[in-house]
Amino acid sequence: MSSETQTPARRRLFVLLPLLVFLGLAGLFLSQLLSGRDTSEIPSALIGLPAPQTNLPPLEGSNLPGLDSKSFAGKVTLVNVFASWCAPCREEHPVLLALSGDKRFTLAALNYKDQPENARRFLGDLGNPYRAIGVDPAGRAAIDWGVYGVPETFVIGKDGKIAYKHVGPLTPESARDLLLPQIEKALASPG
Repeated sequence: MSSETQTPARRRLFVLLPLLVFLGLAGLFLSQLLSGRDTSEIPSALIGLPAPQTNLPPLEGSNLPGLDSKSFAGKVTLVNVFASWCAPCREEHPVLLALSGDKRFTLAALNYKDQPENARRFLGDLGNPYRAIGVDPAGRAAIDWGVYGVPETFVIGKDGKIAYKHVGPLTPESARDLLLPQIEKALASPG
């Protein structure tokens, strides 16, 4: 073959290659969309494992205990990761206040990378749903918990193991449809 006949073939390949790559990627994305899988769900490697050993100091001035994983034994505990600077945390706060009325479980908090005065102001303005608040100023404990960002909420079973993790702000619908069924399962299981 002469170099003149190879040039048009190379040009066609050069033009078709990006189109073929695009079609391949489009097919992959379409198959993911049509799979029915919840793409907003972020799996946690900690589900079914004991909650990380945590002993965080209390939020000063709150008159509540800190967050201690030893206190999880024998009861169902929700651990909510929040910060005063987190806008979605403000959005979910009414849901947490409503959940705090249910005395079958304990609602505890991990205050993430926050200033104590800001956290106290946040809770003073919006109300305090928590029975314990542990302060994690550097975010080291949150790493142990596998926190991606705030807010996140964990259901800890009576056996001290993580039963469920909700990433993002709780809404009335997600609390009713996702969180409460997990709490019910944790309450029903032996501790």
